[in-house]
Order: sequence, then structure tokens, then C-alpha cells
Amino acid sequence: MDLSHIRSEIDRIDTEMVRLFEERMKLACGVAEYKKANHLPVYDSGRERQVVNQLAEKIDPAFERYMRMLYTTMFAVSRSYQHQKIQSESELTKALVEIIQQPPRPFPAKAVVACQGVEGAYSQSACEKMFQFPDIHYCNTFEDVFKAVDSGECEYGILPLENSNAGSVNQVYDLLSQYHFYIVRGARVHVDHALMAPKGASVENLTQVYSHEQAIAQCSKFLRSLEGVTVTPCQNTAYAAKTVAQSGRTDHAAIASERCGELYNLQILKRHIQNGQNNHTRFICISKHLDIFPGASKTSLLLTLPHRPGALYSVMSKFQALGLNLTKLESRTIPGSDFEFMFYFDVDASVYAPEFIQLLDELEQEAGSFQYLGSYIELP
Repeated sequence: MDLSHIRSEIDRIDTEMVRLFEERMKLACGVAEYKKANHLPVYDSGRERQVVNQLAEKIDPAFERYMRMLYTTMFAVSRSYQHQKIQSESELTKALVEIIQQPPRPFPAKAVVACQGVEGAYSQSACEKMFQFPDIHYCNTFEDVFKAVDSGECEYGILPLENSNAGSVNQVYDLLSQYHFYIVRGARVHVDHALMAPKGASVENLTQVYSHEQAIAQCSKFLRSLEGVTVTPCQNTAYAAKTVAQSGRTDHAAIASERCGELYNLQILKRHIQNGQNNHTRFICISKHLDIFPGASKTSLLLTLPHRPGALYSVMSKFQALGLNLTKLESRTIPGSDFEFMFYFDVDASVYAPEFIQLLDELEQEAGSFQYLGSYIELP
């Protein structure tokens, strides 16, 4: 049998498979109507397992694994269609639909904003990128930023979420989950670190270097080249510069932005010391209230999944089935659990797209736990 004949047979089979697929989906619609009338969940793991096991007995063992892969996708598509037919909106999607149906409200030009650190911090640069006229209140820790927003002292808070070299700031994700706050805007800030110290200092005479743990990670290659120098984490790069300036010690240095060097009258001992020059940090603006401003095209989600084979694949298949672009997927263990994982997702999708609302409904119903972190625009 030559190739053209084989392909002709495959085309014939594909045509028949499409006809049968359409017939199957129409029956799935009937299933959805029954489940809706009887208040049954869309996902029925027992039924799906039973179907696959029955089919496994009818197929050549050489193809069983591939049949299971095919039907895992088939079930995901069928569930997605059933969700669409049932249209059971959750409290979250009802709130989102209500917000996006209102007249668009521009992002505020001025506000009282909490930033972690002191004058000259990278969070200040991010804040000034998002707001035209911010009234900045500085906080000692990331949680202090959340507390300032939670108490009403500040309307918004600015926090780092992820660095292109050092990865995610997990503490911020944990605090988002703990406080149930929302991301309402994002911005990328180019991070260019310098080594700085009081006038009269030299690299050769240093004994101590201070900076934030993220900056230390971002400058790890340079720091390894310093012999006999103790590296000490502190709460913020700008705080490190301020502390070194106040100490007056020429054997102490800080890693911070050149802006901090000018602000605290420090001399630059070495510029561009980060591991890579393409070093950016994603900052987010948090709010206690669910708000969506014009241009929102990125959504962040946090969810846990049941500990069973194919659970993550089932979620991933939803993005493919709905034509939504997943731009970040990261996992970490849940503190105190027996190797259970939570997953962070970033999705590029318009909040006005019906597919996006459908995705949230499906995830909220099928995930172990689900938290919507917000939809927002990210400034370059």
C-alpha cells in the first residue's frame, strides 16, 4: 500500500470520526441538561474511569496508552461543552461580569500607595511608573504593605512578584492568598544593580556587603568573586544603601540602584553587577477590592489540584480547548502538607472574552481549591 493510498484511508476514517464526534457531543448536551435539572456536578471521575477501562478491554494493547491519552482530551472537551451549556455562573464570575458591564473607569492618576523599603527602592520606580502622582508610604516588610492596604491607610500597594533571573517572590504569592487581595496593575522594571560604599572605599578592602535576598541572588556570580566578604540579606536594596551610608564604614558596601548611590551620597565601586543584563522584575499593584481597569489582558490564578494522575493535564487541556494562552505555570509545595502542590498560572486573555469567563467557571468547579488573583494590564 503506497503513501497516497494510506493517507486516503486516514482521510476517510477522519471524516467518520468527525461525524461520530459531533454525534457524541450532541449526546453530551443531553447529559448536561440532565445534570443541570438534577443539580449534579459536571465532573464525574468514576464514570470517566469506567469508560476508559471498558475501552481498554476492546483495543489492541499496543494502542491502549494512546487511547487513554485521546479520551483524557475527549473528556476535557466534553466537560467544557457541558459547562457552557449549563452556564452555572459562580459568585466570582457574576462579580466579574457585573464589573466589565459597567462604564470603563480609568486607572487613578494619584493615590496613597504603600511601598516596601525606603526612598530609592525599586518599588518606588514601579510605583512612579504606574501612578502619575503617588503619595508613597514606605513599609518595612512585604506584609506591612498588605497591612497598610488592609487597614485603609493606603489604597494600593506595590510589590515585586517575579524576577527574570531569580524567579518568583513566593512570599508575595503567599500573602496574596492569605489576604485575598487582587492585582489591579503590573509593571516591568529594568533592574541594574551597582556595588556602592562611602567615599574612600575600595572593592579590595570590603568585609561586608548588604542587600535584599533577591538582589543577592541576582548578583551571585559577582559576589562569588569577592574573597573574604560576608554577604548579609536585609529588607530592601535601598535600605541597604541607606544603612551603609549612615554607618560611614569604608569596609561595608551595598548592592542597590545607582539612584540610591546618588540619593545617599555613596560612590559607585562597580556597575552592572547582576548575572545578566536582561534583568527585569515584575511588580504588581494590589488592592483590597476587586477592580478591573481598561486594557486588562493578563490574569493571574492560584489553584491546588487533587492528587491523582492527569489532574494537571486536565487543567492544561482547558486552556487549549478554549484557545487561551498560558504564559506562566509554576508549582511549589504547600507548607505543612504531604507533598501537595499549589500552582500559579498567568493567562493572556481578555476579560471580555466569553471563553475566559467559562474557564474561571470550570476551574472553580473542578480544582481542589481556586483563587482568582486579578486581571490587569502590565506596563512594559
